[in-house]
Amino acid sequence: MYALVDCNNFYASCERVFRPNLRNEPIVVLSNNDGCVIARSNEAKALGVPMGAPAFKFKELFEKNNIHVFSSNYALYGDMSHRVMSLLATYTPDIEIYSIDEAFLQFKGFKHFDLQSYAESIKKTVDKGTGIPISIGIAPTKALSKVANRIAKKFPKETKGVYIIDSEEKRIKALKWLAVEDVWGIGRKHSKRLQAKNILKAYQFVNLHDDWVRKQMSVVGLRLKHELEGKETLGLEVFQKKKAIATTRTFEGMHTDLESIKERVSTFAVSCAEKLRKQGSCCNVVMVFLHSNWHRKDLPQYGKNIVVKTQYPTNSSIDIIKYAVQGLEHIFKEGYHYKKAGVIVMGITPENTKQFTLFTKENPKHIPLMKTIDSLNKSIGQTKVKFGSQDIGRTWKMKQERLSPRYTTKLTEIINIY
Repeated sequence: MYALVDCNNFYASCERVFRPNLRNEPIVVLSNNDGCVIARSNEAKALGVPMGAPAFKFKELFEKNNIHVFSSNYALYGDMSHRVMSLLATYTPDIEIYSIDEAFLQFKGFKHFDLQSYAESIKKTVDKGTGIPISIGIAPTKALSKVANRIAKKFPKETKGVYIIDSEEKRIKALKWLAVEDVWGIGRKHSKRLQAKNILKAYQFVNLHDDWVRKQMSVVGLRLKHELEGKETLGLEVFQKKKAIATTRTFEGMHTDLESIKERVSTFAVSCAEKLRKQGSCCNVVMVFLHSNWHRKDLPQYGKNIVVKTQYPTNSSIDIIKYAVQGLEHIFKEGYHYKKAGVIVMGITPENTKQFTLFTKENPKHIPLMKTIDSLNKSIGQTKVKFGSQDIGRTWKMKQERLSPRYTTKLTEIINIY
């Protein structure tokens, strides 16, 4: 049996842990630079706040309905997620962290366990240990556990946050209830195709012929169909290294000069290089993009990206800065007000299996230098050691006018009890 554990309204719940007076109050959390709504409490959803709503357009609605607005506090959310996942891992060794607020648990050898009471124990432990409310769906396959979790979340009073699909009758009833567009793995394109065929419920989808599903939705869709039929085809996924790493930011203001953007792109390149080293990988391609403010119709618009091939696989910050700046210089044009830039490293390969060409090889001094820099930044604080292309005295900060304290990761912001 598989269990999908999902934290309810995770970002909003994290804010409520340390401010219990916000329970049952409408909450929204904004994206980087306080741009758009990326999380809503149930109360905010009931007031008509849509996902992705531009904050400036809904400012009046926020004020009129006393909606509590927060800047995204990823340090807090990441730490709270780690605490939740650590508690879940004590209940089974087989766990797949699916996202910041979701995890699949596999119960092998639990045939003689009462999974209902076991799941209720998990829920109680997480709530007591972190203050984060969770919903748990249990079923024979991962896809069905997603369905069970949706039922647990949709009907909290009837299920008490835990629902188990452990019979054919429950499986059929659940699939007849679930809309096809809400099935895990069926995107907008496929849902429209199915709806055009008058397939409106998940139960109708699983009754389609395998050949049609494979032809129209590939083998991935066929596996999903089998999962919903109760046939296990998707096991837990082991940790997979990222195939591309990106660091992109919207600037707080607009920039017209190359030098200030070059400093920003260099900082993005350093961030990508650090992430590569952390997962033991190198990149073979560096992509840089730059664009103006699309919302300013009164200004001329421009946007472009460029891909730069590295001479050899590398995770050296020095190398990646060099290639990123080369790319930026090729695409930068005078006369535009730039609002966003980014660096993406691709063609990722394992660090221990580098493939060099006959006439090129990396600088042997880079490896020990990067290890020393990573060690120093880890011990004395992130970004304490910078490179020459970065402005040592300059701190780039996102617009976070409504940022809550980092209660669990910053000693000076720890909660005060009087």
